[in-house]
Order: sequence, then structure tokens, then C-alpha cells
Amino acid sequence: MAPLAATGSPRRVPVDCGDLPFVIRRDGVWLYRGSPITRKSMVCLFASVLKRDAEGQFLLETPAERGRIAVEDSPFVVVGLDWTGDGRSQVLNFRTNIDQIVTAGPAHPLRIAHNLLTCEPTPYVHLRDGDGMFPIEARINRAVYYELVALAEPGVRFGRNVLGVWSQGAFFSLGEISSCTD
Repeated sequence: MAPLAATGSPRRVPVDCGDLPFVIRRDGVWLYRGSPITRKSMVCLFASVLKRDAEGQFLLETPAERGRIAVEDSPFVVVGLDWTGDGRSQVLNFRTNIDQIVTAGPAHPLRIAHNLLTCEPTPYVHLRDGDGMFPIEARINRAVYYELVALAEPGVRFGRNVLGVWSQGAFFSLGEISSCTD
């Protein structure tokens, strides 16, 4: 039996269309059949139906259809930062390439991944949950990351001295402070 919708009628299960010819490049550009989607309103429309399944795959899903798409890194890029306050009272607001505003905090944490070969940091902000343990995130571009570093202050995370930023009362590590000895 099909699950019931809020109205009491059976909920429609989307038809699985398999792999769709969409790619989201690392720089946030959406491609359809290899060509960039240049109309921001179209990218925003597709972004509104973007989901992430329990296995971490990205899907475009409407009530009628769903299909997998390729994402090189994360589907969105943070391109702007606005902040108010300082220290524990600081609030960080990020703007993505589709003009979504998200405020870092307990519901939207920051995380830093490191390249295994170069150790170069790549920061992300959580936008929304996926169906499993894999969220939908936005990669923070280099210019915004440098702004975060300029706002950073020393702190301690898991017994290690780090530089980090505050937002909505939560402290987010940007990286460990190296101890230099001569």
C-alpha cells in the first residue's frame, strides 16, 4: 500500500529516471548536457528540488520524477559574508551563488575538510539535511574563507589550540594553531 499524504490520499511515488544529464561543477556552474545553464532563475528552480539520498547521491526530485545528477564537490558555493557583533555574540550570514542566505550556527555548522595530499583546507557550511548522514552543503570560496580567517580568534577544540569563529553562540574551528619551536 502506498504511504498516505497529509490529505489522507495515497502519496505519489516519483518515477525513477536514472542518471540525468546534469553536472554541477566545483565552481557552482550547473551544466545540462555539457552546456552551462546561464539563467539564474532556472538554476534556482533546479536547486529547489535538489535532494541527497542516504547513500550520498544527489537527486533532482519532483513529485512526479526523480533522477541522479553528478556533483563535482558541493552543489553550491558561498560567495558572500556579512557579520554582526564579535566574539560569542557574533553572527555570520553567508550568501550562496543562488542568493540563498544561511546563518552559521548549531543548525548550520561549518566544517573544514583537508586535501589528503596538500593538506589544503576546504571549508563548507551545512545548508540542509539529506535523507541520510550526508547533508547538502555549500563550499565557502577562497575570498570568503580569508574573511573568516580575519575574524578568527584562538580557542580550544578537543584539547587542541585552534583558530575559529563564533556564530550564534557556537564556535567553529578553522584549523589548528601550529606550535613553533626553535
